Amino acid sequence: MVVSIILFIIIFCVIVVSHEFGHFIIAKKNGIHVVEFFIGMGPSLFSFVKGDTKYSLKLFPIGGACVFEGEDGLETEKGELSEGAFPNASVWARFATVFAGPLFNFLTAFLMAVVLVWACGVALPVVQSVSEGSAAEEAGLEEGDVILKMNGSHVHMQDQVYFFSAINRGEPIEILYERDGEKYGTTVVPEFSEADNRYYMGITSGKFLDCNVLQTFQYAFYTMEYTVQSTVKSLSMLVTGQLTRNDISGPVGIVKVVDETYDVAKDYGVSSVILSMINIALLLSVNLGIINLLPLPALDGGRLVFLLIEAVRGKPIPPEKEGMVHLGGMMALMLLMALIFVNDITKFF
Repeated sequence: MVVSIILFIIIFCVIVVSHEFGHFIIAKKNGIHVVEFFIGMGPSLFSFVKGDTKYSLKLFPIGGACVFEGEDGLETEKGELSEGAFPNASVWARFATVFAGPLFNFLTAFLMAVVLVWACGVALPVVQSVSEGSAAEEAGLEEGDVILKMNGSHVHMQDQVYFFSAINRGEPIEILYERDGEKYGTTVVPEFSEADNRYYMGITSGKFLDCNVLQTFQYAFYTMEYTVQSTVKSLSMLVTGQLTRNDISGPVGIVKVVDETYDVAKDYGVSSVILSMINIALLLSVNLGIINLLPLPALDGGRLVFLLIEAVRGKPIPPEKEGMVHLGGMMALMLLMALIFVNDITKFF
């Protein structure tokens, strides 16, 4: 477990540093004063000052921030701010600075996807077998069929087929597939398995492709596309009640996932462990990017909403009012994190 905790901290640092570095580098490019750049929460373990910015590493490996001068308008009136303060930058400079955090998460995840595809190749959505008497057999699918679309969405990898099947609740799936160079359409109605408590189409798929250079970048993009789509779909299922609190994990839950993954991967060597951890980091980086783009107070998405309103109105929302909204959002976010932490403890221990 100690090794898994260390691996979690490394993964956490990579995705949080990439996010905050996005804010940091674009802020610097736009002449915005960064007061402090810190990773973690709570008391500082150590810190140093370089230029006009303080850099800190804090005790608890949860979160991080890039603090700009006067960004919330709660402590200092605009007239007392320096020229490089956040409110004094143009609205689009501030928009770019805020948006850069999630953007860098996606860029980091894409680089990780490139490494994974280059090292491991990909599994293509080619039917390998069809279970006798299954819904897929009834729909006419056969071994060797290449699945092109499911419910109108393009399919490029076996993972996408698995995800469609995993989230299905018995609804018909429209499938476009290719056989011997010709395209065909069919409808599969997955059948329920009481033993596994889920629905199955009745196929196994996945033909290995060892990618060349161009294919590596192509399928890295498809990997990112699939990860974004599956994350957004999972969030929508959570909102609509199709997923429950037991399907949510915070830091404790993630450590457990890292531990379980490490236990399996270590038997195959160091490279397997590294690639498995990169895969987890990719998923978390995309999740962090998407969650931060949600239009909620205290998140980057909430700040972007205020900046778009300012761009339309031609003048900003009063800083003290916006600051109070974000403060309330931060308090709600901290409460949510505490509830998730308790849920992790009760669920896993």
